Amino acid sequence: MFPCKEDATASFGHGDASVSCLKPENGFIDPLSLFHSEKAVEELLQQTPVQGMDEHLIEFSEALRTVAKALRRAAEGKASAQAEAAEWKRRYELERSRNIQMERKARIAEQNGNIDCGRVKNLDKQLMQQNELDEQFEECCMKHGICSHEVLRDRESDSNSNVDRSKMMRKASFKLSWCCKGENGDQHKHDVVSFEKGNITTAERSSKQISLKWESDPQTVLILTKPNSVSVRILCAQMVRWLKEKKKLNIYVEPRVRSELLTESSDFHYVQTWEDDREILVLHIKVDLIITLGGDGTVLWAASMFKGPVPPIVPFSLGSLGFMTPFNSEHFKECLDSVLRGPVSITLRHRLLCRVIRDAAKNEYETEEPNLVLNEVTIDRGISSYLTNLECYCDNSFVTSVQGDGLILSTTSGSTAYSLAAGGSMVHPQVPGILFTPICPHSLSFRPLILPEHVTLRIVVPFNSRSSAWVSFDGKDRKQLAPGDALLCSMAPWPVPTACQVDSTNDFLSSIHDGLHWNLRKTQSFDGPREL
Repeated sequence: MFPCKEDATASFGHGDASVSCLKPENGFIDPLSLFHSEKAVEELLQQTPVQGMDEHLIEFSEALRTVAKALRRAAEGKASAQAEAAEWKRRYELERSRNIQMERKARIAEQNGNIDCGRVKNLDKQLMQQNELDEQFEECCMKHGICSHEVLRDRESDSNSNVDRSKMMRKASFKLSWCCKGENGDQHKHDVVSFEKGNITTAERSSKQISLKWESDPQTVLILTKPNSVSVRILCAQMVRWLKEKKKLNIYVEPRVRSELLTESSDFHYVQTWEDDREILVLHIKVDLIITLGGDGTVLWAASMFKGPVPPIVPFSLGSLGFMTPFNSEHFKECLDSVLRGPVSITLRHRLLCRVIRDAAKNEYETEEPNLVLNEVTIDRGISSYLTNLECYCDNSFVTSVQGDGLILSTTSGSTAYSLAAGGSMVHPQVPGILFTPICPHSLSFRPLILPEHVTLRIVVPFNSRSSAWVSFDGKDRKQLAPGDALLCSMAPWPVPTACQVDSTNDFLSSIHDGLHWNLRKTQSFDGPREL
C-alpha cells in the first residue's frame, strides 16, 4: 500500500467533503482508495452547487465578451486597412491612366514627325488643363451634388472614329435646376450644371424637386416595350409613326420590336436597332430620350441595359404596377409633346453597384462583373433548409449577424417592392439612403434600418455557415455565395432619371394611393357618440 496524498478540498452547500486523489508512484491505484474516491464523488453530486459558481460564470462570460470585442476590433481594423488600400489603388490607377494618356499623345506626335519643343509644351499645358478640369469636376460634385461626366467614352476609339464623334456632337444637351416655390420663396431657383452630352452622374443627392430643360432639341428616341402584349404592340406602332412624321425624330427599338413592326408594315424601315451587346454599351451616346411601354418591370429592364449614364426615361403605364410609371398611354401625344418641349420635372432614382468577391480572390479588385440594381439586391438561403448566416459590415464598422431567411439591400425607389413585403418602410425615392431589411429574422429585436447613401456595405458568408447563400440582382443574375465569399454594395454614380407627370412627391403619393390603396378605410360616422 502506498500512502494517499490529499490533493484538493472543496466546500459545497452546507456541508464539507474532502476528496483525496491518489498519485501512485508505480502507476497502480489502490482499489480501496478508488472505492472511497467514487463514494466521495457521489456525495458531491448529491449536494447543492457551489455558492461561488455564479461568480465564476459571470467572470467567464465577461472574459468571453472581452474576446468578442477584441475579435470585432480586429475585423474593423482589417476592413479599415482594406478600404485604405482600395483608395490608394484608385489613386494609383488614376495617375497611371494620366501617364498613359500623355505617352499616347507623345507617341502620336512622334509618328507624325512634327514634334517639337513647342508642341511638347502645348501637350504639357493640355494635361495641366485636364487636371484642373478634373479638380473642378470634383469641386462641382461636392458643391452641387449633380454633375455631368462622360463615363463610358472610349477615347481611343473616339480618336479613330469620326462617325461616332459626329453622332456624339448631335446629342441633345439639357440643363437641370432646382424648382422653387414661388418667386419670393426661400428656395431660390438656380442652374446646377449644363450638359453638353446629356449624361448625368451624381456625387450626392438632393431631396429638392429637379427640373429638366432642353438646351437643344432631342433628335433620337429609344422605345422599349413589354413583350407578349397585343395592346402594347399596337400602341408602339402608333407612337413610332407619330414621332417620325410629326416630330421628325430618329427612333431606336429592340431587334424583336423592329421585326414585329416590319411584319406589320414595310413602312417602318426607318426604325433602327442594334446587332450585338457592344452597340448597347454606346447607346447612351446616341439616345436623347427613352420611352418605356409597360410596367415597373419595363423600367427596370431599361435601366439594366445601361451600365453607365442613363438618358431621361418617360415611363407609360401599361402594366400591373405603376410606382414608376405615372404617364397615361391614352394621352401619349400630349405627354410626349410636353416632355419634348420642356421643362419637365424628373426624379433621380439611384442604383446600387454590387460586386461579388470570392474567397479565392487575392484582393478586392479580383471581382466578377459588377451588377447595377434599381430596386434591390437580395441574399437568401435558396433551397437550403438551414437558416442563412451572414455577417454585415458598414464601411469599417460591424453592423450585425443575420440569422433568418436572408437580407434585402434596397434603394429608396425599391422601398415599395420586396423590402415593403418584408416589413420595410416606404421611402420617398429622392430621400438619400440604403434600406437594410431582414427577411424573416430569427430575432424579435431585428428591425429594418435606413443607412446613408455614402456608405459601402459588405455582406460576408462566414466559414462556420452551415450552407451557402444565394444573391440575386433585381430578381435576375442569381449567383451562389459559398462560405468565405462576400458581396460589396455601394451607391452607383449613375442615377436613372425618370420624368414626372406633376413632380416627384405628387407622383410618389399617387402611386402608393392607387397601387397599394394605402390607408384606405371608410370614414368614421359623424352620428356616433360625441365628447361633451
